[in-house]
Amino acid sequence: MDVQESIRRQIAEHPVLLYMKGTPQFPQCGFSALAVEALHRNLGDAKDRLHTVNVLEDPDVRQGIKEFSDWPTIPQLYIKGEFIGGADIIKQLHEDGELAKKLADVAA
Repeated sequence: MDVQESIRRQIAEHPVLLYMKGTPQFPQCGFSALAVEALHRNLGDAKDRLHTVNVLEDPDVRQGIKEFSDWPTIPQLYIKGEFIGGADIIKQLHEDGELAKKLADVAA
């Protein structure tokens, strides 16, 4: 299976999917750490519904997700198949209360 097809399948299978550097327990960049923190705060007890992909484990995925979304940076967040954006957008949505709204039915 090619990288683009693998990415499409991951996004379809996981309601909350974050492509990041590192893992939620050990983020490898500040932007990924910020994204995980915002998601955990908004998911609350449902934070186990957050699925992550460590792009540092596979250079093909690291490049492939940038091409898939036409977005140049990591992390990248997908909620229910929709590309949300990167760390700055996640932070803004969290501060505005919009991230909680987007995650409401996932976290329920």
